[in-house]
Amino acid sequence: MKNTLLFLAAAFFFSCTSKLSQTGKASYYADKFNGRKTASGVTFRNSKKIAAHKTLPFGTKVKVTNLGNGKSTKVVIQDRGPFVAGRIIDLSKKSARKIGLINQGVGSVKIEYKKKR
Repeated sequence: MKNTLLFLAAAFFFSCTSKLSQTGKASYYADKFNGRKTASGVTFRNSKKIAAHKTLPFGTKVKVTNLGNGKSTKVVIQDRGPFVAGRIIDLSKKSARKIGLINQGVGSVKIEYKKKR
């Protein structure tokens, strides 16, 4: 009985949350966007660890890993975009710098996040 309850509890937990990932190209915001309002209503700051994604809910915490060097950082989705074909996420400069994306401008990344039901 105890094992059955543990199994049911684990099954419930894993059915409520699941880890999702996406791979593609990332870029970062130009300086001209600093101080402007984002789609979520907050003021964009290149000095914060935030990002834009086309569909993820605002406030979603995402781990972004640069596939070229293995460096990663965590960001919060606060805006919509990117609006360039083939790109999956736009990062603040602070986030891009942390994963070594500044010099190349655009790079291959993997994003990971937990989906709650």
